[in-house]
Amino acid sequence: MESFALPPEASSILVALGAGLLLGTERERRGSDEQVPAAAGVRTFAITSLLGVFASLSGSAIVLATVAVGVVTLTALSYFRTRGRDPGLTTEVALLATFLIGVLAASNALLAAAAGVLVALLLVSRTWLHEFARTRLSQQELQDAVLLAAAAILVLPLLPDHPIDPWGVVNPRVVWKLTVLIMLVDAAGYVAQRVAGARAGLPISGLLGGFVSSTAVVATMGRRAKTEPAVCSSAVAAAALSQVATVVQLALVLAVSDPVLLGQLCWPLVAMGVAAAGYGGILVFASRDRAAPPPASGRAFRLRTALGFAIAFTTVALLVAWLQRSFGDPWALGGVIVGGFADAHSTTASIGSLAAQQKLTRDIATIAVGLVVVTNTLSKLGFAWMGGRRYFLRLAPALLLLLASFWIAWWLIHAGG
Repeated sequence: MESFALPPEASSILVALGAGLLLGTERERRGSDEQVPAAAGVRTFAITSLLGVFASLSGSAIVLATVAVGVVTLTALSYFRTRGRDPGLTTEVALLATFLIGVLAASNALLAAAAGVLVALLLVSRTWLHEFARTRLSQQELQDAVLLAAAAILVLPLLPDHPIDPWGVVNPRVVWKLTVLIMLVDAAGYVAQRVAGARAGLPISGLLGGFVSSTAVVATMGRRAKTEPAVCSSAVAAAALSQVATVVQLALVLAVSDPVLLGQLCWPLVAMGVAAAGYGGILVFASRDRAAPPPASGRAFRLRTALGFAIAFTTVALLVAWLQRSFGDPWALGGVIVGGFADAHSTTASIGSLAAQQKLTRDIATIAVGLVVVTNTLSKLGFAWMGGRRYFLRLAPALLLLLASFWIAWWLIHAGG
């Protein structure tokens, strides 16, 4: 028995009809709820969508253009007739979108269906979107969002995609791609912290804050534990969990700069992440203090921090390449050690970029990343000591456990190889 399948034209018409009915129902329901006569209701939206698919299926550009002009004209006349009681343009714009969805359905029914659902989702989210834009979203957060979009969409494509320095290690597009990644991770952590709220406690705050700077979290929680001894356990848990964010960021920058190197360091990084999550999780369940985290700063990310990352990345890459070219690999590792004290992520990204360009062998690169982990851990131990003896004695085992996990996993892989 042969299976029955609708002709493509019939599927397109049904999708256009469904999208028109869906959007028209929402618009008519909205007018009924607000006691404002709808400029266009279920039938108008359905017919407009069908006009789009019929005109497109006709195969005549003249018919399609004539119908489109007619729909635009009638929509404009409708707005001028109803603007006194409903000055908004949402219904009229949604009507034009419905016509375009009908046109799209003739060539790609699945995409048209998805577009119809997306437009309907925007329409039904009206109250939440208005509240978010007017009351929840600050001016600073909006500026940060625009800045992030400009960095990713406007600046990134304009940068040259080739090395510009004498040693051939600094690719502007790669540098900026990593910078945008840091900005995006910071923004994601900030949004998550806003969503979690103050009742989430110090551990969640530490985990999310670690995406901005785990070293800063260690120092901040140390000051908190020193001034408020009652929350020491939660502060230590927060500092330990911030190391999970460090591992995630290390993996991300390696994924961008050199995926092959990430593959070689996958298990050492996993071991570090599991150790940090396990130690922090035990402390969370063991501690009874439930202090609220400090209030959010109101900044999704700091441009100065992102630019500092780009500068540090470039500086370390040039330093390591020059040392390697002039004096050999041992001196290059010395440059890595110095860079690790300053910033683990930019130094690791530099190592990955150098390995991808074959300026460093991947065996040397894996050791270099391990040295970055060592120097970064030492700097965090120094900040932990500043938080007082009790804080240091509880956090130091976590940091040393992370270090041991990385090198044990590294040794097992190389011993097995």
